[in-house]
Amino acid sequence: MTWLLFAEAAVPEGGLFDLDATLPLMALQVVLLTFLLNTLFFRPVGKVVEDREGYINTSRADAKQKLEQVRRLEADLQDQLRGARQAAQAAIVDAETEVDSLYREALATAEAEANRTREQARNEIESQRETAQSKLMAQVDQLSSQIIQRLLAA
Repeated sequence: MTWLLFAEAAVPEGGLFDLDATLPLMALQVVLLTFLLNTLFFRPVGKVVEDREGYINTSRADAKQKLEQVRRLEADLQDQLRGARQAAQAAIVDAETEVDSLYREALATAEAEANRTREQARNEIESQRETAQSKLMAQVDQLSSQIIQRLLAA
């Protein structure tokens, strides 16, 4: 209270600074205002800023982790694709080999069938020729015996 009385007392004016009781009162007001601003404004704003910074750091770390995971998955998919291409190429080569083998087998079977059919036809022709020849020989024998009989009878 003595300070308040001292602050109200008339002080002669003059000089650059008036050193009276208002100086400690102003200092107390500045400290009190700083405390109130810090409590009511700066701490909540600082907390929001720290929370946001933490969220950004967490999001950045998660993004880096997900990017690394995407790169790993991409590399795995590239390996799988490479393997699938190689498997497809191998399947194509196997299929071509099998088709060639089946073609050669079918060709050999067809040639064998053609040879067998040709041989069968040749045997049948030979058989028919021999039958025809034996019939002709029988007819020749019959005709020659008729000719001889007619000649002898005449």
